Amino acid sequence: MSLQGLVDLMRQSKEVGHAAKQGQLITGLSGGQRSVFLSTIYDPDKVMLVVTASQVQAERLAADFAGLLPEAKILVWEGNELMPHEEAPTALDLRWSRLEVLQDGYRVGTIILAPVTGLLEGLLAPERLRNSEFSINLDSRLNLDEVAASLVALGYERVPLVENFGQFSIRGGILDVAPSYNRQPVRIELFGDEVDSMRIFDFTTQKSLENIQEVTIKAARETLYDPNNLEQIKDSIWREVQIQSERLYKLNLAQEADDLLAQGARHLEAFDQQGYFPGMDQYKGFFGDIVTLLDYFPKDTVVVLDEPVRLKEAAANSSMEIGENFGQLLKRGRILSSLSKLYWDWNELFSKFQDYDPLYISVLGKRVAGMEALSTTSVNLRMPEHFGGSIERMLRRVKQLRKEHYRILMLVSSKDRGQRLLELLHDDGVPAVYVDELKKELQIGSCVITTGSLETGFEFSSFKMAVFTELELYGRQKTKPRPTKVEEGLRLTPQELRIGDYVVHINHGIGRYLGIEVLQVDNRSKDYLYIRYAGEDRLYVPTDQIHLLQRYVGMEEGAPRLSKLGGNEWARVKKRAKESVQEMAEGLIKLYAEREAVSGFAFPEDTPWQRDLENSFPYQETPDQIQAIAAVKKDMERPRPMDRLLCGDVGYGKTEVAIRAAFKAVASSKQVAVLVPTTILAQQHHRTFEERFEGFPINIAVASRFQSQAEVSRTLKGVKKGTVDVIIGTHRLLSKDVTFKALGLVIVDEEQRFGVAQKERLKELSTNVDVLTLSATPIPRTLHMAMVGVRDMSVIETPPEDRYPIRTYVVEYDEQLIRQAILRELARQGQVYFVHNRVQSIDYVYSELSKLVPEARIAIAHGQMDESVLERVMLDFYHGEFDILLCTTIIETGMDIGNVNTLIIDNADYLGLAQLYQLRGRVGRTNRVAYAYFTHRKDKVLSEDAEKRLGAIKEFTELGSGIKIAMRDLEIRGAGNLLGPEQHGFIASVGFELYCKLLEEAISELKGTDEEKPSLPDPVLDLQVDAYIDDSYVSDPAQKVGLYQKIISLDTLEDCDDLEEEIQDRFGDLPDAVRNLLQIARIKILARLVGIGSISVRATKFQLKFLEGLAIDANKYAALHTKYRGRISYRHGRVGQLLVEKDKEDGRALAFLAEVLSACASE
Repeated sequence: MSLQGLVDLMRQSKEVGHAAKQGQLITGLSGGQRSVFLSTIYDPDKVMLVVTASQVQAERLAADFAGLLPEAKILVWEGNELMPHEEAPTALDLRWSRLEVLQDGYRVGTIILAPVTGLLEGLLAPERLRNSEFSINLDSRLNLDEVAASLVALGYERVPLVENFGQFSIRGGILDVAPSYNRQPVRIELFGDEVDSMRIFDFTTQKSLENIQEVTIKAARETLYDPNNLEQIKDSIWREVQIQSERLYKLNLAQEADDLLAQGARHLEAFDQQGYFPGMDQYKGFFGDIVTLLDYFPKDTVVVLDEPVRLKEAAANSSMEIGENFGQLLKRGRILSSLSKLYWDWNELFSKFQDYDPLYISVLGKRVAGMEALSTTSVNLRMPEHFGGSIERMLRRVKQLRKEHYRILMLVSSKDRGQRLLELLHDDGVPAVYVDELKKELQIGSCVITTGSLETGFEFSSFKMAVFTELELYGRQKTKPRPTKVEEGLRLTPQELRIGDYVVHINHGIGRYLGIEVLQVDNRSKDYLYIRYAGEDRLYVPTDQIHLLQRYVGMEEGAPRLSKLGGNEWARVKKRAKESVQEMAEGLIKLYAEREAVSGFAFPEDTPWQRDLENSFPYQETPDQIQAIAAVKKDMERPRPMDRLLCGDVGYGKTEVAIRAAFKAVASSKQVAVLVPTTILAQQHHRTFEERFEGFPINIAVASRFQSQAEVSRTLKGVKKGTVDVIIGTHRLLSKDVTFKALGLVIVDEEQRFGVAQKERLKELSTNVDVLTLSATPIPRTLHMAMVGVRDMSVIETPPEDRYPIRTYVVEYDEQLIRQAILRELARQGQVYFVHNRVQSIDYVYSELSKLVPEARIAIAHGQMDESVLERVMLDFYHGEFDILLCTTIIETGMDIGNVNTLIIDNADYLGLAQLYQLRGRVGRTNRVAYAYFTHRKDKVLSEDAEKRLGAIKEFTELGSGIKIAMRDLEIRGAGNLLGPEQHGFIASVGFELYCKLLEEAISELKGTDEEKPSLPDPVLDLQVDAYIDDSYVSDPAQKVGLYQKIISLDTLEDCDDLEEEIQDRFGDLPDAVRNLLQIARIKILARLVGIGSISVRATKFQLKFLEGLAIDANKYAALHTKYRGRISYRHGRVGQLLVEKDKEDGRALAFLAEVLSACASE
């Protein structure tokens, strides 16, 4: 991927060398030409700052530099998305990327790309951040209370379990901390106050990975204050609040003055209670001097101003917007007047630039005031010819350039593409070479192909150089995967138990988990899970029976009915669910067997055309996608009809799998029917298929309400004759008048949205034909596993590589914030969804929005509109006729518009979590940063339910668990769709996990897969020893439950050793009671191997009873008797009994019992 060789070559040009001097204006450069030129002036011994007019331009330059200067550290500065007074936490990825610039941007060899609007923000002086760092090494002595206070002062959050950057936790003598700039978190173990060991560990498993010698702890937020000056800071803030409120009183704005006083008091309290809080940045002028980003870099920094006229315009517009905003906020008593001092204007910034003698770049040589005396140098680079995929034009141009002794460089996105281009050139007699990395191969008259990308190519006639990118060769670029700093993959632990959760006990039914309690039984302490049932019934479940409990997940959001302890009610409920599952499993197996017996068309293996289509895919396939494509092709190549279900979140690449399957069918002269539930989806798929099949002789048609009757008739004639290869349509395709000449594949999108009659007609249509069903609702892994062998299923769980996390803000509804969010999206030619889920008041919201953003074109869409009008509105929005779609939750399913990347939800506290999660999934579908604003109205008296929901929504950011719960709810909804509505009641009655277990058992029983040798049952143990996890060792109840779950599921002695190591690693030296727990787990495994049914205590001995029909071998007992003379004895009988001496000390007693069992189990 390195294009360093191109940069080295360009540096040899006298024209470039002459232009590469600071303090002048360079003209004639745009696109990739600009990137290459700037790479030639890069100096690894200096810092370089390139100021652009927009964020998009900064990102483009960064992408180019990554290939041109692989050794350079490239950072992009991004302006804050919220104003300083907004009370919402900054998105994590933005927080870390800004900190990286502030903490590391001053190092030589770094290139910073910054939009000018981001430079208008005032920052605290760099000394505050740099002086706050501290290091810990193996010689350090630490007082954990002091370290905790220091970490909190640096903006770290104290949590029970470190799961993300910017967090720390302390357990006994162990400190876990996750500094943002480290790839992995660090675990520091102390012996007294000395550092005993330091190691990095894994967020997901929490296990240590390798030892390290030292870690530097840097600030976790950019705005820091000195805790020693806090009282002084608070006094200054309160004085200003009082002055400002007096001004408001004089203007007869008494309510606003009172609001300001109340807000000020609330914030001063937050300083004391939280230290740092959302909205605190508005007071940073009280924490110290305010400087610009430039003050963070050395005095000899190379500063480049890209298009100064556009920079000035962008800065002036931003300043004007901020000024108007502040005027409104001041009148409303929302901010202090000192807030305006936190922003610079263009004149102040331009004057600051002059200290660095900047280099100016402008294509047309336009200047701003202050540039009059600059000399101008023109660099003669121009845009190359665009071939738009025409091979003939490309070959003709390459031959012409070679005659003129040009060096020719072709940049492609993958090695495969490079090799195919090489073949084309060789076949036409052009000597070309492919190299993985460009070094010195570019000689006069040579043609070199390599992987890499630039925004555009260029021709440099005076230096005889031509560079072509995929944009010129094929008409579009293949997107490059972008390394993501913040991990978006959710770690879903299905059994994560929280106090208050509903649980299902296999034998006793649905109850409510209320925590762990230590109970004394026979003078021994033991942990029990306390479960509350109907009425005053309560059940204490010993932790060694935790496997009998599952978290209850039903189909609806409401609470389930609690079971009564005792009686037959639960047994009846379970029996009904079991019978229903049995019936369904029988149906599934019968259907599967019937399908296996039917013969269909076996498609041949892939053609070269298929490979060409696949290589033209402009994105990097995900591993799940590759697996799904392989599975679909394998099914198609078999002689029986395919019936595969493909599940995955919207935008995860299911359509591409379908496109490749369709192409394979058409290549074998078969027709493809694509069935979709809505007209909009039909149009959308039609557009996608047309784009992907461009350049191939494939005829694609669409049949929906948007086509006239004559057009549809013409299309259907083509289908009958076989001239239409792919037809995309709604349920119109299921009409009796649709006949195919040679139907080979049916693709069904969102099958659950079709009615019963339509599904029956679909069955008729697809007999003996391959069927691929797509579902946008993810399904739980447990269900996927349960249905292995009765339903062919592929699941795409990994998002595309270049996805950015969706920046989610939970905020009070504020008109200025909404306007700012909409304008930000419109500025990058994007569109906005504004969700207001009340049809009665949607027109009022329309008029309010029109006043707020008069420059935007707004359309309304909701389910009570006439269907054809609604479809027309949606289609116009899809084609970019409107900027904002003001709608109800109607967009929750089926809309996939890559250009919409801002979502605003009004009254988000009225919507359920799964709904919010699915709505949030409507944006962030491309390689652009997407924004979701969940707003709630100010000072509204919330119902208890809405307050709870709002609390959960507030956890909807990357750090929170709200998103995990929502995803789980959505998966269950997907399961309901897959299993059918008749199963919903049964899932609700026994909970989803138990339902899946019953289904899996029914399927394996019917298929006869459980006839293998049955494993011996778990022995029942009553050892009368202290074995529990004390609160002083693991204080967090959720982690404690997690450990008990791990202990109960141990299967081998190696697993026991691994878990002991993990617990020691995470929580420190094991107390005796925890060591006993693990020893009991080993005893259980050994006892099962030997055939022991139960172990109990009789006087001073352990009594081990064998399972009926099993006994100890006579020779083995003789050897044991000799070895442990007087300490063990054996009694024969129908049930054999082995008596083993029990020591008074628990640890020794268990160790001896384990030793005896181990000797029994050995050969």
